[in-house]
Amino acid sequence: MAEDDIYVKDGTVDINKNPANKKKSGKWKACRFILGNECCERLAYYGMSTNLVNYLQQQFGQGNAAAANNVTTWSGTCYITPLIGAFFADAYLGRYWTIAIFSIVYVIGMVLLTLSAIAPGLKPSCNDGSCHPTSGQTAACFIALYLIALGTGGIKPCVSSFGADQFDETDEKERKKKSSFFNWFYFSINIGALIASSFLVWIQMNVGWGWGFGVPAVAMIIAIIFFFCGSRLYRLQIPGGSPLTRICQVIVAACRKLRVQVPADKSFLYETADMESNIKGSRKLDHTNNIKFLDKASVEIQSDTLKGSPSPWRLCTVTQVEELKAIIRLLPVWALLIVFATVYSQMNTMFVLQGNTMDQHIGPNFKIPSASLSLFDTLSVIFWAPVYDLMIVPYARKFTGHERGFTQLQRIGIGLVISIFSMIVAGILEVVRLGIVRRNNYYDREYIPMTIFWQVPQYFLVGCAEVFANIGQLEFFYGEAPDAMRSLCSALSLTTMALGNYLSTLLVTIVTKVTTRHGKLGWIPDNLNRGNLDYFYWLLSILSFLNFVVYVWVAKRYKYKNVAGHKQ
Repeated sequence: MAEDDIYVKDGTVDINKNPANKKKSGKWKACRFILGNECCERLAYYGMSTNLVNYLQQQFGQGNAAAANNVTTWSGTCYITPLIGAFFADAYLGRYWTIAIFSIVYVIGMVLLTLSAIAPGLKPSCNDGSCHPTSGQTAACFIALYLIALGTGGIKPCVSSFGADQFDETDEKERKKKSSFFNWFYFSINIGALIASSFLVWIQMNVGWGWGFGVPAVAMIIAIIFFFCGSRLYRLQIPGGSPLTRICQVIVAACRKLRVQVPADKSFLYETADMESNIKGSRKLDHTNNIKFLDKASVEIQSDTLKGSPSPWRLCTVTQVEELKAIIRLLPVWALLIVFATVYSQMNTMFVLQGNTMDQHIGPNFKIPSASLSLFDTLSVIFWAPVYDLMIVPYARKFTGHERGFTQLQRIGIGLVISIFSMIVAGILEVVRLGIVRRNNYYDREYIPMTIFWQVPQYFLVGCAEVFANIGQLEFFYGEAPDAMRSLCSALSLTTMALGNYLSTLLVTIVTKVTTRHGKLGWIPDNLNRGNLDYFYWLLSILSFLNFVVYVWVAKRYKYKNVAGHKQ
């Protein structure tokens, strides 16, 4: 084998900072450790978050709206903190060390949460079915939760990108396997979620919160062990320096040249003469004709070189300008995924509260916790992920001629449509449930005689929507990101989940305030039998439909990126 064929050509290195060897590193032999790590980490995360709304109600005496809002606010934070992890990964630490450091923070948070459920002084005192937490005990619980939010935030934007880094984009055979990695990555997430939403939720509701949080803490420790076991096999992307600094440099340089004309021949724009760009770990990007104002940053004028080499605050390369353009192109798609995330967040809040009012028995003696029904979302993902890869893609390819069956944006769009139907189905179920309440005067009954398994279709539809929208989103943001900004763009995609949770919190707050005027109970009272939760589902259905209409308009006008010398 020629020496050129021994090493990867995408700039990645091994753990010792030597060029990565094609045969000895990366590909699936490295990814199995990353997938194992992700499975255990997601088991830990969902093991404590899936049933968190019930924990806050039972142990901290919070009402429906307060508990739901605390969960969505915390969940939102879990998807905002990835911006912190992404910054350190892209700028200074690289994805490997960022995952390692933030995993330790994660474990500290999990251990503290477990202690808050079992340790005398940290555990709220309970009697006669009600608990009386002190302000210190509440603070300890929320400190633990937000340490977990910081830890998971450092990991989230790095793991999927780190796994994709194990496949060399310049190698055609490896590049084809990268798309499959995202499907298996999401598959491993849901294996962890399946165990969490079934086994761990049952432990929490029937054995105790100490064991219910202790097992996820152990799972997180196992996740770290899995990750470090593969260290010698990993390919590491070199940090390219602060992406935020490069973005600011382009804006400043363009503003300084407000009156400078951009040449008609774009070959006159400034770029390095070398084959590689001057950004570590990044390939050159072709010039694009959109957002032409930013091209002024690449126009070379005499004052740029008066003091020798040009300052990056005065003159930027075409690749650096195209990095910022790529981020700006992503923003409309990013914004339109927020409503989908709002729909998705209902699984951990309104779906659980709706299920709490229904008959949870399986036989005379066994009760399934309402939060456990999220396992049907997980089973849906586990079912649809391989079906999509093995059946839908080959069938769609015959009609579209596209290598992946659908473009990434088409795949996301299909997911948005399915999410609308999930809200419609949830609303119809609530109409039927309230009909039974009103006909039989069941207003004050804890459970109505209607099996909780009527919720299965809405969970199953959300899972199907995930396979299209969430996996498509992962692949889209990784593929469209500049090489040295992939963690940042992965974090950007995750912030849709944050803003979706925050939007849910805002909607619940507004709906509660508006509908409780003049002494009314409102749509979402503590006793849902006297409320109108169905109206909230209709509101989300309408917002989702309007969001989809705008998404179609944006997706039709989106231009995919081109790497210099490599047309995608």
